[in-house]
Amino acid sequence: MPTIKDAADSFLAADRIAVTGVSRSPKGEAGNGIYTRLRERGFTVFAVNPHADTLEGDPAYPNLAAIPGGVNAVVIATRPEQAPATMREAIDLGVTQVWLHRGFGAGSVSQEAAELGRAAGITVISGGCPLMFGKASDGGHRLMCRWLTMTGKVPRQV
Repeated sequence: MPTIKDAADSFLAADRIAVTGVSRSPKGEAGNGIYTRLRERGFTVFAVNPHADTLEGDPAYPNLAAIPGGVNAVVIATRPEQAPATMREAIDLGVTQVWLHRGFGAGSVSQEAAELGRAAGITVISGGCPLMFGKASDGGHRLMCRWLTMTGKVPRQV
């Protein structure tokens, strides 16, 4: 099993990342924070929301299949009950890496989604946030990562 750091490094090396759960009302939404930080740090990212044409000033897509050229990594930052459907779509599209976001609350982690993805050969990070690692991170997120790892909300291995 890879460590969380190795899995995060591999995830962040993806050249095209979709972020689901980017909201039209961005205040306090994890998806928006992840999307904008990754974009600011030079990642090629795509916002996914079936109810918006634009988000954060960029085109938005109703689902993963609508993204021109596809993606090879997905951050799921929606309610956990939506995660299995997104995972099924990722499987159908041949996505190789999925991150189920979780900070302090329940986040987007769904055991069903994680099991579906792993059974299909996807590397699934079930907890934590991509902003806690690599060039996407900042001091606050790295500190949060240490705390959440100690409390079990960030997995030590994937």
